[in-house]
Amino acid sequence: MYYQSKNAHHLALVSEGRCFCVLLSMRLCSQSYTVSTSFSYEAMKQQYRPEVPEYFNFASDVLDRWTEIEKEGKKTKNPALWWVDGDGEEIKWSFEELGILSRKVANVLSNVCGLQRGDRVLLILPRIPEWWLVNVACLRTGTVLIPGTQQLTVKDILYRLQKSKAKCIITDDFVAPAVDSVGAECQSLKFKLLVSEGHREGWLNFKDLLKNAPSSHQCVTTKHQDPMAIYFTSGTTGFPKMTEHSHSSCGIGFTVSGRYWLDLTPSDIFWNTSDTGWAKASWTSVFSTWIQGACVFVHKMPQFNPITSLSRYPITVFCSSPTAYRMFVQHNLSSYTFKRLRHCVSGGEPINPDVMEKWKVQTGLDIHEAYGQTETVVVCANFKGMKIKPGSMGKPSPTYDVKIIDENGNILSPGKEGDIAIRVKPTRPPFLFTCYTDDPEKTEATIRGDFYVTGDRGILDEDGYFWFVGRSDDVITSAGYRIGPFEVESALLEHPAVVESAVVSSPDPIRGEVVKAFVVLTSDYVSRDPEEMMKELQDHVKKVTAPYKYPRKMEFVQQLPKTVSGKIQRNELRQKEWRK
Repeated sequence: MYYQSKNAHHLALVSEGRCFCVLLSMRLCSQSYTVSTSFSYEAMKQQYRPEVPEYFNFASDVLDRWTEIEKEGKKTKNPALWWVDGDGEEIKWSFEELGILSRKVANVLSNVCGLQRGDRVLLILPRIPEWWLVNVACLRTGTVLIPGTQQLTVKDILYRLQKSKAKCIITDDFVAPAVDSVGAECQSLKFKLLVSEGHREGWLNFKDLLKNAPSSHQCVTTKHQDPMAIYFTSGTTGFPKMTEHSHSSCGIGFTVSGRYWLDLTPSDIFWNTSDTGWAKASWTSVFSTWIQGACVFVHKMPQFNPITSLSRYPITVFCSSPTAYRMFVQHNLSSYTFKRLRHCVSGGEPINPDVMEKWKVQTGLDIHEAYGQTETVVVCANFKGMKIKPGSMGKPSPTYDVKIIDENGNILSPGKEGDIAIRVKPTRPPFLFTCYTDDPEKTEATIRGDFYVTGDRGILDEDGYFWFVGRSDDVITSAGYRIGPFEVESALLEHPAVVESAVVSSPDPIRGEVVKAFVVLTSDYVSRDPEEMMKELQDHVKKVTAPYKYPRKMEFVQQLPKTVSGKIQRNELRQKEWRK
């Protein structure tokens, strides 16, 4: 059943003692959701009927609404943001405090820098509270946020500043020298804000400005389709594209993620380990979590060791990359006690079934995988309460009509491999990216018939579950056989010698191309004879999957090339092979 509170904009959904609070101000949805103790995928699809309003701003329509609910005493005392670092420093902000501080930052952007709606702000900060303040301040001012990771090189920073025509950059002492080395080549860049205790010539000190800024600020009125953020996304070829999202695509589009995939409530403490330069940091550490009124937990660690933090802090919902989970299961987790952990999710790349099984054995918890892109919100997911098929991406989110199509845009029947696609005609979903900024040709190239083509290959089974095969250009064709890298990598990972691997095509004079595996070995196996080790792994793959898929070539490496978000760069390895 549902309970409508006195606040007409707030709906509390109650089911046998559990309270799901969802802000339906603004028109997030035209109908009430109902929640039952047993999850029904079909019921979720029926209940999800979003209406996108003409005007929408996440800061005023969602965050400020939670502030009102806090003041009325209708929300748990869970903070909006809980930040800790490796030195014992800790910050907790309520939604009210987040609102006050973000308005001060908004005044810095508007009054000190003179930024107008639509101006672009490049933000390169580590996991510190100021990153979240700038995110919200950009929403309040209508400026367009462009996040970047601290791992960007000087060349990367120059490309992003020139391509985006950003008027303002906000960063710290670590990145500032790189910005200064290319600043003269960036004609659009007018303001440089330094988040630091110290000062630097040519830069405005962010903390000084924040301290002196007024806390009163009127949020701009934004239409739902106005640009909200630009995320640079790397393809397999060419320079990164600028993927533009609107205020509604993220601010409303992640409602399903927050409620049904992350399963968040206002009493939850959610931790996502994503780098702040990755779109997923915004996806789950801003929108999905705060739509639900839950707490965003942030741990700025000197070294990546989430297991210790999970046992120390009362995290209830945890999100990390498949790469991280692969690291975790190499350790004995039985010696740790996870105080309140109840739900685990993963995204960014496929997670191997063997990793899921080992995690479940050691923690008692499933890993709920989801599939999406920088261009989309969640496309498919193993939603909380749904039967999990290990290795599957789950079922489509109700935000999209997802199909497997052929090269002509025809829908394929279950069991047939094709391109994963989202229907965009006759009506384009409002939660899909708006465009590749300033690049109409690449934007149009994503459309095939009535569909947006993701560039990923997949299969739909008879039960409606989607299975990832690989990027379209990652699929290997050897002697007429089509081989997806993920299945071979999963088979390799089941061997105790393998930490992780990357499988790509390699040229062959007879078969055209063959499977080659780049393998990172565990410390117990690195001293083994390479020829014997390769033979053992080849025989292992032949036993656990179709024999024709085994890697005919193998190279042992200390590490794999990865993007700043942790995704394995198979294209780099493939190009290396074909240049030989």
